Amino acid sequence: MKQRRSFKPRLKIQIVAFVMLLGMGSIVARLWWVQVARGAEWTAKVRGSSAVTVRIPSVRGEIRDRNGVALVQNRASYQVDFYLPEMVKGYRQRVGQPPITEYRATINGMPKDMKEPDIVKIVNDGVVPRLDDLDLARDYNASRLQKHFRTNTEVPYAYLKDIDFETMAKFSEHDVGLPGVDIAIKPVRSYVYGALASHLLGYVGAPNDTNKEEARKFTFFQGDVEGKSNVEKAMDEYLRGKPGIRYMKRNAKGTIEGVLKEEPPQAGGNVVLTIDARIQAITEEALRAVGRGAAVVVDPNNGDILAMASVPSFDPNKFVPSIKAKDWEVIRANNANPLVNRAISAFPPGSTFKLVTALAGLRKGLASARYSCGGGVGYGNHFFRCHIAERGGTHGVIGLADALKVSCNSYFYQMGNAAGINAIDETGKTLGLGQATGIETTSEQPGVLPSPDWMRVHYPRERWTSAYTANVSIGQGYVLVSPIQLAMVYATVANGGVSYYPRLIKNVVDLEGKTMLNDRGEPVIPQAPKVHGDLRVDFTREQIDAARQGLWKVVNEAGGTGSRARLPTVQVAGKTGSAQAMTKGKSDTIAWFACYAPYENPKYAIAVMVQGGKGGGAVAAPVANRIMERTLAMEEGRFDAQLAWLEPANHPAPFAFIEGVDFKDAGPNVPAPPAADETNSPDAQSGEIQMAGAGPEPEVEPEADARGQVARKAQRPVQRAQPVAPPPPQKQNFFQRIFGPRRTAPQPPPAAPPPRRPGPGQQRRTNP
Repeated sequence: MKQRRSFKPRLKIQIVAFVMLLGMGSIVARLWWVQVARGAEWTAKVRGSSAVTVRIPSVRGEIRDRNGVALVQNRASYQVDFYLPEMVKGYRQRVGQPPITEYRATINGMPKDMKEPDIVKIVNDGVVPRLDDLDLARDYNASRLQKHFRTNTEVPYAYLKDIDFETMAKFSEHDVGLPGVDIAIKPVRSYVYGALASHLLGYVGAPNDTNKEEARKFTFFQGDVEGKSNVEKAMDEYLRGKPGIRYMKRNAKGTIEGVLKEEPPQAGGNVVLTIDARIQAITEEALRAVGRGAAVVVDPNNGDILAMASVPSFDPNKFVPSIKAKDWEVIRANNANPLVNRAISAFPPGSTFKLVTALAGLRKGLASARYSCGGGVGYGNHFFRCHIAERGGTHGVIGLADALKVSCNSYFYQMGNAAGINAIDETGKTLGLGQATGIETTSEQPGVLPSPDWMRVHYPRERWTSAYTANVSIGQGYVLVSPIQLAMVYATVANGGVSYYPRLIKNVVDLEGKTMLNDRGEPVIPQAPKVHGDLRVDFTREQIDAARQGLWKVVNEAGGTGSRARLPTVQVAGKTGSAQAMTKGKSDTIAWFACYAPYENPKYAIAVMVQGGKGGGAVAAPVANRIMERTLAMEEGRFDAQLAWLEPANHPAPFAFIEGVDFKDAGPNVPAPPAADETNSPDAQSGEIQMAGAGPEPEVEPEADARGQVARKAQRPVQRAQPVAPPPPQKQNFFQRIFGPRRTAPQPPPAAPPPRRPGPGQQRRTNP
């Protein structure tokens, strides 16, 4: 019987083979899915794991007055930034090889031709047309853009600064969709009351050079602004906060997709000034009656500066974030130098210096000395006249108090020589003359306190004589004093003899209002007044009172040269001064008045200086009177000193000769001008004024150049993008060789620009 063959072994083999084939197919499919279908995704994850870091600028602290009124704050400023490397990368992806420009550079001392992407052409061809479609394109300086790309690639280029809300909203609404174009929101300085206290506060600007070492730590570097002058500069280390860091995610194509995390910046400390903003406003209003001048108000009991003003003035907001070229030209063309702080510049003090001569005489025991005024005094072959001789008169035999009252030159010629130049020099040094006060301002001038030793250094061929002493005794010759120095001299006599250093910074506090401490646990700003010298060491109370009595007579007795500073309810003591001066070789006149009040218990000491004034009594005294009267009235609640925005002080005729100052709304209590005001001595030697520096050159935003001119739509030629070169053939992997290349759906032609990606400075915006 024929046996039937069994198929079970063959079936088993077939089943096993089928299962193995099925398993192999599953593995192959899985590998294809991972390596081919999702290959780009996984490659992007591997290649795109790096983060982009952006340095966020720190936030500066505020500057406040002694009562907590904010004088300088920060406001939000919108600006359009160009991240230039991103633009070049985006151009390469959209169009192809970027255009190239050549330039000559010096490498290791040798000239060399260099090549770089033509960033101006990239911007003009790829960015400006899109911006112009939205009516957002503006003319710019192409040379500045190219230089920025060459030297500060890591720093965003500010295309539009401080744009208005309407422009910012248009950017956000239309989403320009261009890589490297971003709206940044940055804190910028806001000087709340315009030109108020501009010569004290100063201004800020970008550093002259980027800190390359710090910039290398970040993909994109947004630097801090720094103080350029005055308090902003002097207190920069406390006002500056700490920068923040933004970590951005970049995908495999190099596109920034969003924010991974952010460390916000920290605000700096708040600087509290000794200034009272209300007294500052009163002072600036009074000083605007003249074209060129300065005024200082101090507390004689501790040296606190309550107000310091200079005219003409300027608006520091013009410098934020940079000053336009046309605005800078207006300031530079002003021959009255609005950036110069005249309160810390040095001028011949005229007869206000007679107080120093009087103290030197008292120091030498000349309190009861009386000298004859016959119209002048002769020294050598020169006759020095008294100002009364111009009117054909004499002062006769006169004592110290009356000599101060009528400002007799003849008396002080003789007292100065009797006391000696060394006594005058020593007294002046005790009062802080001939040296900078050290307040936190830019380019303070020390003035000059001349002496035989000083002359041997500066004029070695000349010999000191009694004629030089006579000139110094009336505040002429080489002697130079600043308004802040003179205010401290009169504050010293007002308080009975203690010479304080003037103090402008009261404190520095953190965001919680706590006093900032140094490494030793002490306040960063000493809280106690700092004493410069003490007249009580060498003077009796009676000697100081003798000088005080003379200053009282100047204002309150008939015939005193300072009667226009008289107040009806408060006794004022002070001294007028008139001096001849030279400014860059040109003759000038200086009118002074220095005073304090109330006489018995002084609260305020004031020094007023006016360039181009005929006499201190008719020109400077009325200004001081208005400051003193309104300050005292404010203290008593009779005057409301309103704080408001101040336009810069610019007198229509700053170089006009001023015969007198009269405030029309001063009221009926202002006394009539004196019959005979003190005038400049015709025989006095003219001193050369020491003007304070105007500060460093600010960052000037240049006007647009030819390549930066935006051609409007109707005029602009059509820009055709060059075709992108086809990519080189890529090497196929094992599965692609077996199954063929991966097939994709046909791509539609390019349409509108892609949606705007978030720039390095912010997250993606979504429209509701």
